[in-house]
Amino acid sequence: MKLPYEEFDLSGITTYPLRSRQSKVGLAQFATPYKAGSGISGLVKSLPNLLAAKDFKDVVDALVSAKRDGKAIIWGLGAHVLKTGLSPVLVDLMERGFVSAIATNGAGIIHDFEIALSGGTSEDVDATLGPGTFGMAEETGTQLNRAINDGVAAGLGLGQSVGKHLDAARPPFAQISVAATAWRLQIPVTVHVGIGTDIIHMHPQASGAAIGEASLRDFKYFVSSVARLEHGVYLNCGSAVVLPEVFLKAVAIARNEGRSLDGLTTVNLDFLRHYRPLTNVVNRPTAGTGRGYSLTGHHELLIPLLAAALMERTNNE
Repeated sequence: MKLPYEEFDLSGITTYPLRSRQSKVGLAQFATPYKAGSGISGLVKSLPNLLAAKDFKDVVDALVSAKRDGKAIIWGLGAHVLKTGLSPVLVDLMERGFVSAIATNGAGIIHDFEIALSGGTSEDVDATLGPGTFGMAEETGTQLNRAINDGVAAGLGLGQSVGKHLDAARPPFAQISVAATAWRLQIPVTVHVGIGTDIIHMHPQASGAAIGEASLRDFKYFVSSVARLEHGVYLNCGSAVVLPEVFLKAVAIARNEGRSLDGLTTVNLDFLRHYRPLTNVVNRPTAGTGRGYSLTGHHELLIPLLAAALMERTNNE
């Protein structure tokens, strides 16, 4: 059947008064103009109570509540977080009690190690891959592998091994090293490695046995931390694959052992929304028992803003 060109007659539609409608957005949720001199707390308060702005406020509330109530706050850090110059901010959060444990990947511990030694990291891959010098920094390959090998022989995990090495070596910039600070403050740092993914695996000092044993030991340490996340907070910052997968497995083990994760708040913070963080961090672990958030934006903007909001909230309470 062919249909004709026929204009629909709209004269018979029914309407209702706008005031009688339940609207999803109202004045109580609107932003207010920022008041000069009111600081970060004033800025956060001025944001609308809608969408990402409300989520940001909720995350601040969850972190403040967790710290106040003595609940765990675990940070999962992708390497890019460290490459964007945020080590001093993270160290300050550790000093202020907003970090109960840290998980990172192999690249993350490499960047942290190089920052501690030289105050810089992140080589130009385009410039070094052609000549064959990519990943060939002597200190990184030799010292970091030695730290792992020696630490594993002493019964340590990978994160502990690097932290202990940096604490003993006292490199020039240890004060902004996450691993060195964690060792000093006795905050667990776990490193979750994929063999062949990191530049130190290209060096003759690399031991697959040591790296594998250390990373598996760190996984078990991480599970113990995750098992204490009832009414706590887990933040996945800048890891699209490794840490979301590791976190999901840790949640599965904790619940298999009967550990309650009720009231868990999870946060994914990255400049893109990826499948695994959204599924394995934000949605699945909190389904029916907690709340998950996605904060989308650049680490070098959002993490300092989050840290500043936490600082001002706790200073004013």
